[in-house]
Amino acid sequence: MAEALRPELHRYCARLMGSVIDGEDVVQDTFAKALVALEDLHEAPHLRAWLFKIAHNRALDLLRGRAIRAAEPVEAAENVVDEINLDPLESLMHEEAMHTAVSRFHELPVLQRSAVILKDVLDEPLAEIACLLGITIDGVKGHLARGRARLREINAQSIPLPNRTAPSPAVVRYVTLFNQRDWNGLRALLAEDVKLRQSSHPLRSGAADVGLFFTIYAKCDGIWLVPAWLEGRQVIAVFSAQGDPKPTHLMWLEWSGERISFIRDYRYAPYIVDDAELVF
Repeated sequence: MAEALRPELHRYCARLMGSVIDGEDVVQDTFAKALVALEDLHEAPHLRAWLFKIAHNRALDLLRGRAIRAAEPVEAAENVVDEINLDPLESLMHEEAMHTAVSRFHELPVLQRSAVILKDVLDEPLAEIACLLGITIDGVKGHLARGRARLREINAQSIPLPNRTAPSPAVVRYVTLFNQRDWNGLRALLAEDVKLRQSSHPLRSGAADVGLFFTIYAKCDGIWLVPAWLEGRQVIAVFSAQGDPKPTHLMWLEWSGERISFIRDYRYAPYIVDDAELVF
């Protein structure tokens, strides 16, 4: 049941953070915190609402830590409750929000951002949004009205085309070896203290343990890798077969010199691709 909520949690967290990768980090932290918190609970919580609350608070902690949390006083939203009738706009606003790039939500103040995501992307009831955000229903309506108006302004602005930068020689080498099925060549790229993270799976550490990662992929016929850029990061798009129109998931490598120090494999978080703004 909890695992089934991961795609919805990610849709919320990615837009709140303005990044599909950072959003997945919040989802990971949410499940880790939930497991620890369960030990101290005397009764089972309402799982969905509880996980969303943990994810929301964790995202806000990260935003505060980066000093990029745009804010709007709660009282300011209370004064615009009746400026629009929400009901006739539901379908239109849902379409607007769903087609807005993840990174553009970050231009909204946090409460506006949360209200718009929860209502127009996830279709949450106003009462549940109010409970999650710790404000009144009227406050939710006010932030929703302002957030929708601001989102329309943002979407009316042209988005500059991202620069198409050539991939690094290190990534090209990794992709080439993988597509050639040269598993020993790939293992030779691993640093001795390399780490591997795959969604909710335990962290793997050390070249010997992480080397098994390629043993697993060796059993998957047809997989094809292509270098790409995502949110300013150099990533790798993973396709089920060469020529497929859309990747199934992503990989992201960190390097120490010419050796791989960290692999993030999102094979078990395929929902990230749905909102990823990839540049090839």
